[in-house]
Amino acid sequence: MDLTTTANSTATTVDDAGVISLPPFALQTLPHLSDYLPNVVSVLNPIDRNPYYHPSSGFYISPSDVVLGHILFDLSAGAAAAAGDRRFPAYHRAGPRRVVRFDPAAVRAAIVTCGGLCPGMNTVIRELVVGLWELYGVREIYGVPSGYRGFYSEEPVKLDPKMVDDWHKRGGTALATSRGGFDLERIVDAIERRGYNQVYAIGGDGTMKGLLKIFELIQRRKLKISITGIPKTVDNDIGIIDKSFGFQTAVEMAQQAISAAHVEAVSAVNGIGLVKLMGRSTGHIALHATLSSRDVDCCLIPENDFYLEGKGGLFEFLDQTLKQNGHAVIVVAEGAGQDIIPRTDKQKQERDESGNPVFLDVGPWLKSELRKWWARENKGAILTVKYIDPTYMIRAVPANATDNLYCTLLAHSAIHGVMAGYTGFVSGPINGNYGYIPLEQVAFAKNKVDILDHKWAWVRSVTNQPDFLRGST
Repeated sequence: MDLTTTANSTATTVDDAGVISLPPFALQTLPHLSDYLPNVVSVLNPIDRNPYYHPSSGFYISPSDVVLGHILFDLSAGAAAAAGDRRFPAYHRAGPRRVVRFDPAAVRAAIVTCGGLCPGMNTVIRELVVGLWELYGVREIYGVPSGYRGFYSEEPVKLDPKMVDDWHKRGGTALATSRGGFDLERIVDAIERRGYNQVYAIGGDGTMKGLLKIFELIQRRKLKISITGIPKTVDNDIGIIDKSFGFQTAVEMAQQAISAAHVEAVSAVNGIGLVKLMGRSTGHIALHATLSSRDVDCCLIPENDFYLEGKGGLFEFLDQTLKQNGHAVIVVAEGAGQDIIPRTDKQKQERDESGNPVFLDVGPWLKSELRKWWARENKGAILTVKYIDPTYMIRAVPANATDNLYCTLLAHSAIHGVMAGYTGFVSGPINGNYGYIPLEQVAFAKNKVDILDHKWAWVRSVTNQPDFLRGST
């Protein structure tokens, strides 16, 4: 969509009844170096002079090109009236600009990976290096080892296309990663001391919140340093963007674990296959793996509370399933059931290095509860519970073809935005098109499973599991 005249625009559509106005769109403000540095250099994009790549007509993105945050609307008169003055977000479209704000010969770029592992991290690093080097002619590119603490405690690693050539075929991150170690002043001091003027941070919500603080301090110091985040979370819990990289690979690997659990369950007397999947605050992996495999009898996610005993509980459902089929497969996200697992006072206070509450391990707890229930209700009968936790296998594998392509587009979108002088932003797909999102929005946006939408209804229909609403029939 091209908003050529105003940031707040109302599109129209015509049907048999006449013209119906759509809700107005609010173009989100995207930070730029020129906001606080009035004399930032402007040069024509060096891609124009690339001997191997010649931009076609329409290659460069206009400042008025936007991606809409919402594309589904109810055009009925009642819905339009209910919307009132509400404006829907629109984001600057990602891609190369005709004018850039960095001389490639003066660029010193830093790339850092933070937090847990995720399929595709090495692909993102590789494509950042290759894109900066081949598209823009940048020759000073550095990897920062060991997460944020590496800025002030480690020596950087100089990167070039030859070094990173096969990194996309590896799992993990070749730069090493860690949680914690966020010392704002020391990090920004190190960035300034080493002369970095572009910083690419790959990480999840904790990384993005830290990056927002770095961005704000750099603004206060009026430094010509462009900051961008590349959202990484295998759980797919970052909001606004369609999905996070590595998620597709994670679902694919989770299916293998579910398939193994199913084989074990059907091969045993009263067999239960129990699979714990990643998902601290959201159950997207569990949900998508359940829908993809069709071998799952019950999917437990953090967004939908469940209980064990009584009418409509898990045990009643499993008793019926085992009597009918002789086996059952349960998928549980790691964040599910945390409110019903007994905790000591000490466990209630525990936090990890990133400040997140330490979760109790729902898998072994649920396995134990299943055995206790069976022994209590079915004395002398056999129950076989096979528990599979593929967490580290899923996190550590290389990205599949779909995620590799996604990582490439993410990296190149980030490079184009930074070279154009944008800062404090995140690149990502929004309704299938890549856009630039203000960092402060992404840092606090969550992508929860909506248990009221059609996708969760589909899970209920393929598993026939209870809704876990007490008193329901």
